[in-house]
Amino acid sequence: MKQIKYLIIGGGITGTTAAETIRQNDKENGIIIISDEPYRFYSRIMLSKPAFFLGKIPFDKIWLKTEEWYQENNIELLAGRKAIKLDSKNKTVVLDNGEEINYEKMLLAVGGHSRELQISGSDKNGVLYLRNLNDAKAIMESVKTAKKAVIVGGGFVGFEMCEMMRMAGVEVDLVIREKKFWEGVLDEAGSEIVENSLQKNGVNIIRESEVSEITGAEKADGIMLSVQGGSAVGGKNGKKISADIVLVSIGVFCPYDWVRNAGIGVGRGILANEYLETNIQNIWTAGDAAEFMDVITCEQGYVGNWANAQLQGKVAALNMIGERQPFKFVSFCNSSGFGLNIAFIGDFKVGENREIISAASVADNLYRRLIIKNNKIIGATLINKINEVTAIRQIIENSVDITDKKDRLKDINFINNAK
Repeated sequence: MKQIKYLIIGGGITGTTAAETIRQNDKENGIIIISDEPYRFYSRIMLSKPAFFLGKIPFDKIWLKTEEWYQENNIELLAGRKAIKLDSKNKTVVLDNGEEINYEKMLLAVGGHSRELQISGSDKNGVLYLRNLNDAKAIMESVKTAKKAVIVGGGFVGFEMCEMMRMAGVEVDLVIREKKFWEGVLDEAGSEIVENSLQKNGVNIIRESEVSEITGAEKADGIMLSVQGGSAVGGKNGKKISADIVLVSIGVFCPYDWVRNAGIGVGRGILANEYLETNIQNIWTAGDAAEFMDVITCEQGYVGNWANAQLQGKVAALNMIGERQPFKFVSFCNSSGFGLNIAFIGDFKVGENREIISAASVADNLYRRLIIKNNKIIGATLINKINEVTAIRQIIENSVDITDKKDRLKDINFINNAK
């Protein structure tokens, strides 16, 4: 059985940042990273960017660490291995090849997996997801010969994949369950701006619909639609839509059973306090898998983006080496496509005891939606207002009372002018 001081489950941005931070502060003790992918650390952000898919960026640009980096920093990377069992009492982890590792301190940076369609035909060739490098390679190969794609689900990946397909000359049908695109995080004006951009660039949006079946023999050749509470808009209920590619983007989940079975608290993610500690001593969690106590909103937070994952990896590592540092960060992420730059800041979801202040100019493709709690901004969604990101993040971090500014925040240009 291997024995190691620092064991990190997950080789992405969170786990790699944690390992790097530990090594910067502890030059002697051993570090092992277990990654279920057969690759060293690479940029997941690049996976959904059209320039990468279409070969405008050299493929090698995706690698963020060399093989030599692991050797030079005395970090052992067990690539292509998966943790399947945890004994938190005896501090041992069992891998899928039967190997056992005994640790002193462990970080669960396991990230997320694409949520898969559970319908007839979903296992056919040509049904694709985008979460890792192998997924990206499969899509890149398919795009070379495809003429028609159906993209199932919205979100960042769905939006960016629409642009990539159109840039490659592929026809696109976009199937969403909601009445409006990103209905949960945009109001009518925001959805209109995004939908106008999609449609002007040749994307056919099929609303209030789901896929009931993937058709074809061994390879998918299309989908069958079913409708949510009405007639399909942009498609035909119960009729087949032909496609060479069926790209699914219906969310992310984390397979937590092996973690839960070890007695670690699990909700939407792996539960942690503000120090990213789980309920089991000497086990931390960070990144897309962590459901942590947000010291800014005083609520459990669950954030899945690169910037958040990177900083959480650093903070978790500092706590693993003995510091006592809470995680405090106003997260942000952005997506670009079809002439739009869309940014999400902080806790941008609608919920109880929250007020919404929106401002928009649909004609100019400008949009701002602020989420207010106790007269303080806690989150925002912006379209083509990227220059406001820094100001809004500072307002959130400093818990600025905006009681006397609520009316002015309804002006789409107020924050710009205030600066």
